[in-house]
Amino acid sequence: MKLFIIAAFLAVAAAAPSSYKPEYKAPSYPAPSYPTPSYPAPAYPAPSYNKDNKYADITVTSQSDERNLDGSSQWSYAQSDYTTREESQVQKKMQGVTYDSYGKESYGEVLGNTNKGSSYWVSPEGQKFTLTWVADEAGFQPKGDHLPVAPVHVYELPVAPVHEYELPVAPALPYSRTGPGY
Repeated sequence: MKLFIIAAFLAVAAAAPSSYKPEYKAPSYPAPSYPTPSYPAPAYPAPSYNKDNKYADITVTSQSDERNLDGSSQWSYAQSDYTTREESQVQKKMQGVTYDSYGKESYGEVLGNTNKGSSYWVSPEGQKFTLTWVADEAGFQPKGDHLPVAPVHVYELPVAPVHEYELPVAPALPYSRTGPGY
């Protein structure tokens, strides 16, 4: 009963309106002023970009870049000197090595990129070059007429000689149990 009376008294005291009205004024501060920084002069001269530029007349005539939500992309450009390049890449599920958060290695499906592309250019001597490539789970595979080709061997590889004799074998001796306990 005493607990009920004390709880009722506290409830009435908490519900009574208060006559306390604070008059708070926010402080005003002056705006900060910072000194203007002064930097030393650089120890090297400013670059001159147009000096001795022997490729100033080559310009980019077309350019494209496309990124897709599935992770694939393709881009290309062409220049006024007939140099072109295009490349595309697609994400693909492959078999590979994965590592968990403890560094344990496991073999399974991983996402990887497969790239395809080509380049075309003309050398200063006027020779035309075309390079195409594919990079996938089989590795980087470039193709072009200007790339060196490994020589083809036309001779037979030597074979190790075969011996027609019988190797000596140690004679088998009869086995008998001897020693303590037999």
